[in-house]
Amino acid sequence: MKKKITVMGGGTGGFVVLSGLKKLPIELSAIVTMMDSGGSTGRLRDQLGVLPPGDLRQCLVALSEAPDLWRKLFLYRFETGDFEGHNFGNIFLSALEKVSSNYHEVLETVSYVLKTKGQVIPVTFDKTHLCVEYENGTILKGESHIDENNKETGRITHAFLEPQVSANGDALSAIENAQEIIIGPGDLYTSIIPILLVPGIKSHIQSASGKIIYIMNLMTKLGQTSQYGAMDHIQDLEGYLGKAIDVVIVNNGKIDAEIIKWYTSHNERPVINDINSSTFKGMVIEENVLTGAAALTNKADKLTRSILRHDSDKLARVISRILSV
Repeated sequence: MKKKITVMGGGTGGFVVLSGLKKLPIELSAIVTMMDSGGSTGRLRDQLGVLPPGDLRQCLVALSEAPDLWRKLFLYRFETGDFEGHNFGNIFLSALEKVSSNYHEVLETVSYVLKTKGQVIPVTFDKTHLCVEYENGTILKGESHIDENNKETGRITHAFLEPQVSANGDALSAIENAQEIIIGPGDLYTSIIPILLVPGIKSHIQSASGKIIYIMNLMTKLGQTSQYGAMDHIQDLEGYLGKAIDVVIVNNGKIDAEIIKWYTSHNERPVINDINSSTFKGMVIEENVLTGAAALTNKADKLTRSILRHDSDKLARVISRILSV
């Protein structure tokens, strides 16, 4: 019988890890954040009143076994005209929501079209916004304001949702049934922690029997983890989990100087591995999990995207050893 693995996150990090894991002989579920409010997703949210499709789309495409054309279509971003900046997959999901009786039907339809391997599960079907408070007392509301062009360099002391929401029962079941839970990679406060803020998620993780595996971010994130080392990421995440992390995967591959220069210009830097046995009791696995080249960006994309990525296949090999599959 295949091991049941649940992945938690969203965005590009979710896409990367799921793209590799789908090749393993495991039963996959991906619990996805539903608080995105920037870029194409944010415009569709505001103009059509739909649930944010962006993170769902990325995970659905990552797990797709449909012909390459469908994957290209769902990732395609318009560069000109009225649709400039919009992603085809986001529009497709939004249109499906408008003609479907509920969001379960949306997921069933798009999973059929993309022939997804495994389940992609929204953490909630309720509409809400991510909010954070910084140590200087500043409060930002909306994922896009926290994620994009945010010059705050202090620490986030409190993250919360407004309004409060209910958890998707399928997400709670995926956590209950998981033999292992994989978290990340992804922006700590806009891709990962929002999932943990949904009532019921934290308590179900606390009672889950499987190990928690955390894939450490490669770079810090301005406005979220500006001066963070690896241990800062772990401590913040464990605070919202209410449970110790069992395994951390940390990159030890050398990052190209030109890529570091690009990040420095955005006031970000590599996450320093400052984990030691006196501060972290779990297992630390250090591996080169970098891609060989900087990721390309689309000129129509209005958001600043990270150009450095984890390598899907390298991550899958490391996780395969941990899972013994």
